[in-house]
Order: sequence, then C-alpha cells, then structure tokens
Amino acid sequence: MADLIEADKDRLVRVFYDRLLQNPDASPFLSQEVVHDRLQHSMRGWLRRLFVERTMDVEVFVAEQRKIGEVHARIQVPIHVVMQGARLLKNEIILKLRDQDISLEDFAILAGYTSNAINIAIEIMSQAFVTNTKSDAQTDEAYRAFALTQDVTLERESQRAALMEWSQSVLFSLYGARQDTALPPLASSDFGLWLHHKGDMIFHGSSVLENIRNDMRYIDNILLPAITVASANSDAALADLIETFKNKTGEIKFLLAELFQAAAAMETGRDPLTRTLNRRFLPSILTREVKMATQNRMDLSVMMVDIDNFKRINDTYGHGGGDHILQQVAESIFTQCRASDFVFRYGGEEFLVVLIEASAASAFETAERLRQKISVQQFQLPDGGMQNITLSIGVSTFNGHPDFSHLIETADQALYKAKRNGRNRTEVAIPLA
Repeated sequence: MADLIEADKDRLVRVFYDRLLQNPDASPFLSQEVVHDRLQHSMRGWLRRLFVERTMDVEVFVAEQRKIGEVHARIQVPIHVVMQGARLLKNEIILKLRDQDISLEDFAILAGYTSNAINIAIEIMSQAFVTNTKSDAQTDEAYRAFALTQDVTLERESQRAALMEWSQSVLFSLYGARQDTALPPLASSDFGLWLHHKGDMIFHGSSVLENIRNDMRYIDNILLPAITVASANSDAALADLIETFKNKTGEIKFLLAELFQAAAAMETGRDPLTRTLNRRFLPSILTREVKMATQNRMDLSVMMVDIDNFKRINDTYGHGGGDHILQQVAESIFTQCRASDFVFRYGGEEFLVVLIEASAASAFETAERLRQKISVQQFQLPDGGMQNITLSIGVSTFNGHPDFSHLIETADQALYKAKRNGRNRTEVAIPLA
C-alpha cells in the first residue's frame, strides 16, 4: 500500500480535486489557484502520512485530523463535500488496487484497510467540524442576543437617519452645482455597510433583510445608472425615475421598521401579544429537555392547546376581539402551569406547553384542569361584552424517541383527535393505564 500510494499520489490528488471542482457546493472553496498553491500539496502530505510514513503515534494522528476538521469549519466547507471527497478517494485507491498482481484475499484485506484508514480520519475530522461549528453558532447567537439588548430604538433611528442622509446626498449630487458628480451607491453608504455587516449578523436569515438587499441591488445596479443617463441627456423620463427612487427609498424605510419591530419582540424572547415564549426558542429548549429526560430517565410531556372556533370570534368581534381573548387565555395557561414549565405561542390560536418532569397522567390532569377552567370562565371583549370559549387539547409524553419533533407531532395528532371527537376535550397520544 505504501508503494502504491507513493507512486500514485499525484494522480490521486489531481483526480480528487478535479472531481470536487465540478461540485457547485465545493467550487467556491476550491478555486484553481488555491488548489494548485496550497491544497494539492497538503493533500499529498496527508496521504503520505496516512499510508506511507506511518511514523505518527495515535495522539499526533488524531490531533492532525482534528485540526483539519476545525479548518473546514472555519472556512465553512460543507461536511457533505468532505464526505464526498473521502468516498472518491477510497474508490480511486481501490480501483488501483484491483489492477495490482495480488490475490483476491490480499485485495480484500487492502481494500478494507484503505477504507478503514480514511473512514477513521474523516470520523475525527467530522467530530471536530461539528464541535467547532456548534461553538461558532453559539457565539453568533450570543452576539445577536448582546446586540438585541442594546438600545433597539436608538439603532433603528440611527439607520433611518443614515438612509435618509444617503438619499439626500443622491439628490444633492443630481441637482447640485457639480452635476457631473457620480451618484453614491447605497451599498457603500453608512447604511449599506451597516446592513452588510452588523445588520446581517443581527438579523441573519430574515426574509425582510433579504427584501432590503434586493431593493438595494435594484437601486445601485439599475435605478442609479438610469438616473445618471437620463440626467446627462436631459431625458423627460428623469422625473419618473426620481419618483421611483423616492418610492424605493420609502420601501426600504418601511422594511427597516418591520425588521426592528421583529427585533423588539426577539429582545425579550417573548410574543409581544401574549407574553408567551417565541416559537423560535422551541427547538433549543425541547432538545435540551429531551436530552435530560433521556439521560436522567425523567418524565416529559407537552400539551398542544387550541381555542375552539377561534375564526368565528375574529369574524364576529374583529381581530382586536380575538387578540383580547388570546391574551386572557395565555394568562389562564400561566396560572395552571408551574414556574418550571415553558409556554409557547405556537400558531395563531395555538399554544404549546412543555411540562417538565410530568408523566402522562400528570399532564392529563393539568390539561383537564385548564380546559375545565376555561369552559366556565367569562372572557371580556374590548367593547365590554363577555364571551364563552372552549379548548381542545392534545397531550403527548416522551417515550424515548430522541427527536423532539416526534413529541410535537404526536401531541398535534392527539389535538386533531380531540377536535374530531367534538372539541372541548383532552386527548392523550399514548392511552393512560
């Protein structure tokens, strides 16, 4: 094996990178220049240390694979790209082995040895990759949390002012004394730089943020060049283009307000209407609680709570009336739950309650206590009127399944069963003994 790898290492590295460069997920990380200058040399050294030199002790070997995995995480090479590369490499070496003048038994031994050696290296890399990526994600989330604890209102007003200052600079450049001055692009303004860097970090993944980016690209790449040409030629279309410019700037201003309004809700982690927890925190909390329930053999249950015929309330009393009912239902849920339980706004009129260390029987009792309380309670409407409502509740208890979504799905199924069976009732996903 050592002789084969030593003789064929250049071809193996070349085939490896040529194939990976065809992968659209890999090509951004493997430019031709980088491959030739750094990566091919590193890959040859890795192959030699794995199959030829064999002088490293186990600790040194493990440390090297971990370092490689950490580098992959830092430069954000997708893990599936690394796995694909390992598979291609194994295939090439085994194909080369097949051409050797060796017995079938020796071929099987060497093929297994090749596969195990590469698999062990990739396994260690993957562990380091996941650990480093998780750490980075936690750091990013911590930064977002820190950023959102700052004065959100002040930040919003600062960026509104920066946007307005840029729009005025465009108009001054257009109608000022020196009309040959290039119109300043929004992406290079204080607002644009904030959006690309700090804004992207704080609001990463927001669809509103992407809409602002789209408007920015349209302004810089299409609208400003068109305004420049129309101004130079005294084109009659200039007035319409200026109006479009004002409309687009106004749209970004509106989207910016929407972006910060969502941030204000995230600032405390609570739904602004009901003061229940935001659904975005559900995966983190349930993942942790499922892990604790598994490790410590603890009970864990969830309740999916739905207000019956809520659409009728909205249709009759308007959304203001519906919001008033939601606030009061949330207060009732809080009073029936313990301080250790987690209450989430799950959907429009749905709440999800995570009941800590609660068995199926205990969760059923809590659900029934809540349902009965609601059924006799008079709910106040904004106009002073009163309204009776009922709840349908689905209960699910942790059964050892490691995926928290299984717990939610079974509670959801129990909820729909309660609705099919007439509403104003509690159903349990796993029947009580």
